[in-house]
Amino acid sequence: MNALIVEDEKSLANEIASYLKNEKMICDVAHTGMEASEMIAVNQYDFILLDLGLPDYEGLDLIKEAKKAGSQAAIIVITARGAVEDKVKGLDLGADDYLAKPFALIELYSRIQAVARRKFQVNTSDVTIGDFAIDINARKVTCNNSEVDITRKQYDLLQYLVLNKNKVLTRIQLYEHIWGNMLDDQYDSNFIDVHIKNLRKKLNEYASTDWLVTVRGVGYKAVID
Repeated sequence: MNALIVEDEKSLANEIASYLKNEKMICDVAHTGMEASEMIAVNQYDFILLDLGLPDYEGLDLIKEAKKAGSQAAIIVITARGAVEDKVKGLDLGADDYLAKPFALIELYSRIQAVARRKFQVNTSDVTIGDFAIDINARKVTCNNSEVDITRKQYDLLQYLVLNKNKVLTRIQLYEHIWGNMLDDQYDSNFIDVHIKNLRKKLNEYASTDWLVTVRGVGYKAVID
């Protein structure tokens, strides 16, 4: 998953980013509302971790902008503000959770996982597709009780497709989710095709992957009943 951390306190922003990167997340950081606004407008994020008390921007306005732009990111408001009114306003505008400072990083990550489960409508850490089982917490794939040997990036691709079951994901969406943001002139759609091909090859050594469907000219989807 990839996240945008919007926090003007640079030491805290870097601390959050470092922790989440250790948990295999991709992180961008914005220290001002203007930076965040520009990044939200052009990039696709799974999460926006938003401090309301920005020096140049009203944090609640960023929630409005993200929703107006059609962002599918889950938003967790992180702020020192303790007023009930701020919490209610944020949630009413579409924020998914609220965490008051100070907080433990392990609690933040736990909130992220809980929001992700709600977002993808997953009630357990185990997801079954065909003959394969995915343990989301352990980041492990098995087939008939045998662990499947795939790389970290291949696992990330598979998990993202499965969590977005029956939804067509474009090559750009897959790229940004797994590898982070890129400049337009750096993007090559064949890059994703090659990784999907290698993932299929690995999985097919264990069982059929006819549920992993190519949508011509668009991207890929995992078809799950």
